[in-house]
Amino acid sequence: MTDLASRINEFVKSNAIVYAKDNQTIGIGAGQMSRVYSAKIAGIKAQDEGLEVAGCVMASDAFFPFRDGIDAAAKVGIQCIIHPGGSMRDQEVIDAADEHNMVMVLTGMRHFRH
Repeated sequence: MTDLASRINEFVKSNAIVYAKDNQTIGIGAGQMSRVYSAKIAGIKAQDEGLEVAGCVMASDAFFPFRDGIDAAAKVGIQCIIHPGGSMRDQEVIDAADEHNMVMVLTGMRHFRH
């Protein structure tokens, strides 16, 4: 699932968030000034289609600068996050994922598109 979410994310306008589950894209949030709002939009789109976000993988095209994106993902049941890392606060973001018992994959590759 991380591969699917990450590949789709390459083609989404930044700030991009992709939710994927069961070999399909569940929701996409794009073009926002905040990763948290892109994640909220991805969740709204999934809900509007009657899809369940809990258990999804969440991919981001760039690093999470703060833990708020991780906390928001945990609230809706995201189980795994894939992003490039590289923030000055990476350890804070990793710690947030650990607190929520989430898997986090750091790729080292950004797909930032404007």
